[in-house]
Amino acid sequence: MYTFPQLLMRNAILALIFILTFSLFSIFLLSSLLEDKSTQYQHTISALTQQLSATDEQQDAHSIANILKKSTTYNILTVSNSAGKTFINYQNSNIGFTLPYSAPAPKKVSLSELNLTVTYQLNFSGEYSLLLTLILIAMSLAFTLVFFAAAMSTKRHKAIFTIISQQIKQDLALVNHTSLPSDDEANRSDDILEIPELKKGIADIKQLMTQQLESAISLEKEAYVDHLTKLDNRGRFVQFYENQIVQDSPVKFGVLIITRCSELQTINQIHGYHEGDKYISAVANIIKKSLATYPDGKLFRLNSSDFACILPNVKLQEAEKLTKDLTGQFNEFQHAADLDSVAYSGLVSFDKTNPLGELLALADTGVSVAQTQNANAWYSQKDVDILQNNSSSSYGNQNWRQEIDSVLENQRVTLLLQPIHPNGRNSKVYGEILARFLNSNNEMLPTASFIAMAEKLDKIIAVDKLIIETAIKEIINKNMLDHSFGINISARSISDEHFMIWLERKLLREPQVAPRLIFEITEYGLQQNIKTSKRLIDMLHRAGSRVTVERFGVGLTSFKFFRDLTPDYIKMDSSYTRDIDDDKNNQYFLRLMVDLAHRLSINVLAESVESQEEKHTLEKLFIDGCQGFYIGKPKPL
Repeated sequence: MYTFPQLLMRNAILALIFILTFSLFSIFLLSSLLEDKSTQYQHTISALTQQLSATDEQQDAHSIANILKKSTTYNILTVSNSAGKTFINYQNSNIGFTLPYSAPAPKKVSLSELNLTVTYQLNFSGEYSLLLTLILIAMSLAFTLVFFAAAMSTKRHKAIFTIISQQIKQDLALVNHTSLPSDDEANRSDDILEIPELKKGIADIKQLMTQQLESAISLEKEAYVDHLTKLDNRGRFVQFYENQIVQDSPVKFGVLIITRCSELQTINQIHGYHEGDKYISAVANIIKKSLATYPDGKLFRLNSSDFACILPNVKLQEAEKLTKDLTGQFNEFQHAADLDSVAYSGLVSFDKTNPLGELLALADTGVSVAQTQNANAWYSQKDVDILQNNSSSSYGNQNWRQEIDSVLENQRVTLLLQPIHPNGRNSKVYGEILARFLNSNNEMLPTASFIAMAEKLDKIIAVDKLIIETAIKEIINKNMLDHSFGINISARSISDEHFMIWLERKLLREPQVAPRLIFEITEYGLQQNIKTSKRLIDMLHRAGSRVTVERFGVGLTSFKFFRDLTPDYIKMDSSYTRDIDDDKNNQYFLRLMVDLAHRLSINVLAESVESQEEKHTLEKLFIDGCQGFYIGKPKPL
């Protein structure tokens, strides 16, 4: 049997071999990766310097050095011309920790258009320090395991040796026709079971099985529970319907209610995602409270904006009382939260024979019809034959078509203005115009649903024209020619030839207003057809208007995109500005975009600014203007 020092020595030798192998392999792998990264960085240098024009070699050399020093850390950075004259010769005096013979050799990048050559060696002290830390951690873990394994092996060997010794003594006693003391013979098997290591092993196995069971239960719960509202999600909804209603169960009939949070998209865009989460949570709590009187009722969150409620063994007339109560509570919440609406509901009754997909289509149609009525309205979809006579979506579309036509015909649109706060005295910003649409009772229609249905029913161009005409009238009538205003245009409109002609004539007829208008178009919309987009921007510039590329950063925009289109503003997508004070990666990206945009005389704006910390960080990144709930709420124009 090995002694403890012998086991310790043997395991220590194995650990040293492992550590040495791991270290050599890690150093070799890191050196290869750093060499590849250093080589690939040549493309980054070319991309970062392609905006420079060959005017003055010395000035270009200094500009290149300034841009490159902001992008990463160097050991060596030299910029010279083809004649060998050196303009920049930077040597890093604080190289930090490095490994001998492992740093990539200096690289050269020829910028033929500028007649310059960049020689560089990147600084990888951070990577080397991380590698050293990993090796030290591996060593600590290895020697800890060596000591633990030696101790456990010694203990186990002693226990086994004791059992074997007892067995040998018993066998010898039988051979010699002698017997061990009766108490030893009776308790031999019990002694084996009483071995501490054996008992501990059994206990560890039981604990592991318990942990695995608890983990499986936790994973299943996470898979079927919405993290925000803690309600069961769509997967559990489908499972519940199939297992508790379709299968043999006491449920014979019931009602399905779909409740849609109509203002989620608007709140996310104007007030930010944190406010959107609060809004969803508030709606969920309202529904839970109303559902408390139905002990068998089940509430689910189907997606970001839709809730589903199943009322087993409840008739449609009784369920309508619930939706009436919901409407009353939604109205109170709308008034308290200063919203245009809160949520709309669609109801449909069912029995065991109804497929779930059919019920969802009918309830969704009910929601679409309710959205064309009063704020926070509900609608009972009793005509189930529409699925056979006509699709339920067409049934809902017809209601929306009539509502949109009525809005366009009677010009029932009201305009709000949300300010953009400049971050410097010389920053030129504007206020964004937001449209809200009214039904025949002068009640607000859900904006996101209205725009989505206008797109779907090919009415969006007419809607864009109505907003532009109304905005120009308001600006003239209220004599607001000393301010600038942003107006959104859909991607569908900018690709329409007749709209382009109409807009140009409209701006030319209003030469005083045209310079005060900034047209906001999404990055995605402009990228659909670069040639058409360039023609639109050129036309707007000729008329004196300006252009903003909104939701910038969502697509894969190249620098050529800027050169070809030359917008006046870019508005960064909210995914880059949200929690910017804690996101170093987004800070670096925004700083780089600001530098490049300013070189092209493009102003950079940030939307969805929700806190003082975000605003302060954006100011330090030299963003030209901020927009969001923290800056200012939309107010009537």
